[in-house]
Amino acid sequence: MIQNENDPQRELCELAGALKRILREEEGSGCCIGGDRHHAPQSEKITVSRRPVEGESQISPAYSTLSLTAIQDELGNCRRCGLSQGRNNIVFGEGNPHADLVFVGEAPGEQEDRQGKPFVGRAGQLLTKIIEAMGFTRQDVYICNILKCRPPGNRNPRPEEIAACEPFLKKQLEALAPKVICALGSFAAKTLLRKEVPITLLRGKFHFYQGINLMPTYHPAYLLRNPGAKKQVWDDVQIIMKYLKDRD
Repeated sequence: MIQNENDPQRELCELAGALKRILREEEGSGCCIGGDRHHAPQSEKITVSRRPVEGESQISPAYSTLSLTAIQDELGNCRRCGLSQGRNNIVFGEGNPHADLVFVGEAPGEQEDRQGKPFVGRAGQLLTKIIEAMGFTRQDVYICNILKCRPPGNRNPRPEEIAACEPFLKKQLEALAPKVICALGSFAAKTLLRKEVPITLLRGKFHFYQGINLMPTYHPAYLLRNPGAKKQVWDDVQIIMKYLKDRD
């Protein structure tokens, strides 16, 4: 029996055969049609669940859609802790939203509270010199703090204040997805690393924050009081510089 070229049964058989070939090709290439995670090939599951290697971010690609502006809008005129009662300005952070390097400090000081910008006082001027010695400008990097409001008299942050601010810091780092984080001082390092270890033991080598290389080092304010520690900070930032250069 001769079949017509437009025979529906023949067209259906040809379509089924073509679909089978496509499925075999996709399976062989390790892809998953439609991006269905529940039916992803085993090789993809292994890639996702394996232990991260040095410099590999664990931050979900979904977070790359986060906007620093949206995070700042969510923070709003924050009243989540008692620091809001004595502040002049919230100090959210500033710099390049696509920066490879992010500096995270402890909290705003007097000048930062007045201007609403991070690291603009004496310690900030020293940080600027460190950044420039690394071959960058402040516009090349991103600078922020654990706390967004100044503690009275520049006292140490309290646990409840860190707890109120840290979610916004996490979102900032997720949105930035940098190659390296430089934690300035004990509070920044201990908060991000969840380690109660002295900065003297943490500095000098990379640790991990969500798979991102994190270098703890002394806070610029500490260097103003202890100039002899500048060499150790320079050693730390040279490790950062080498890491970034090797991955250009």
